[in-house]
Amino acid sequence: MSQVDFSKLLASPLFTGLARQEVEYLSSIFTSTQVSKGKTVFIENMPGESLYIINQGAVQISQMLAEVAEQTLIALGPGDIFGEMVVIDGGSRLATARIIEDTILYSLNRKSFNTLASEKPRLGLQLTLNIVRIFSGKIRTAKKDYRTMLNDSLSHKS
Repeated sequence: MSQVDFSKLLASPLFTGLARQEVEYLSSIFTSTQVSKGKTVFIENMPGESLYIINQGAVQISQMLAEVAEQTLIALGPGDIFGEMVVIDGGSRLATARIIEDTILYSLNRKSFNTLASEKPRLGLQLTLNIVRIFSGKIRTAKKDYRTMLNDSLSHKS
């Protein structure tokens, strides 16, 4: 694990509404990890602990369809955020995240997030709002994709 450098990620939606010094503070509580292609970051239904930002590389997000079938949902790249809700709700993972090319991940665990929220409430609130906006944006996109899929399915039956 090494020092986090958010300079390439300042435009990330995770940092919306934050002053530069607040982002610099966040860089001191995130950790940086290099992960090799083929490794798994987390598996669907396992307890969650951290959110991740991709600094470089790529991550595939997938879900199980049956005991042996897995569906790729999306491939993520630099600047993308995943696993964000667990720092707020402490729930289990909704999908599996696998490294598809050598990757540098920045992570923030739930304990550090909670400490941040109690020590710097304004920053904690803004970060929480940003996480909720990111997650709700993903839900909106998924709903549009689902609706498109249903419409395509129905039009092929006609």
